[in-house]
Amino acid sequence: MAPAEVAGSTIRWTLRNRRIPSPSSRGDTWRTFLRAQADGLLAIDFFHVDTVTLKRLHVAFVIEHRTRGVHLLGVTDHPTGAWVTQLARNLAADLDGAGHRFIHLIRDRDARFTAAFDAVFASIGVDVVLTAPQVPWMNAVAERWISSVRRECADRILITCRRHLHNVLDVYVEHYNAGRSHQARGVGLRAPDDDPKAIPSPTTPDRITRRRRLGGLLNEYQPAA
Repeated sequence: MAPAEVAGSTIRWTLRNRRIPSPSSRGDTWRTFLRAQADGLLAIDFFHVDTVTLKRLHVAFVIEHRTRGVHLLGVTDHPTGAWVTQLARNLAADLDGAGHRFIHLIRDRDARFTAAFDAVFASIGVDVVLTAPQVPWMNAVAERWISSVRRECADRILITCRRHLHNVLDVYVEHYNAGRSHQARGVGLRAPDDDPKAIPSPTTPDRITRRRRLGGLLNEYQPAA
């Protein structure tokens, strides 16, 4: 069986195993399913950053499929299952308190995601969907954000310690959510935090102001008052 056929069979099994209505019977794809379910989808993933002293730090985050909004969960040099489960508890409490109603959480098969982690989300009615083994594009939205944060920020700054990295990522996530346009948001290139009911102005303002972030590494442009 060709690799593409193996991946397709595994994806169909993943959908059936999680009791998710599979669109494959209509000839659709996993990507089509993700778009159809975007309003209720979260994805979680990790990436790492090495400091100037060659210490490896691990970053956990979640991203909303519909808005592409990112939530930084934590930074550590010792990512254990217990640490990840505590992050899940914190996130679940935040989602529940804010009234967010997500249906599915996509994650890969990293051993740090334990049964206790899945149980936290089950307690608030969120079903955890595992990606197929060695099929990273099943979590492509999270993977693309990792590429963005590396290319635009983490690979361009010398990180000294965990606190420094956390501060840098806080600024980048704020910029990503509120000050950066996204092609995935469609017409108007909205940022995740933009009001979806706001209509972009058809005219070009006379003056533009620039806000420099992280020493000029990031720039945000807005009409002058």
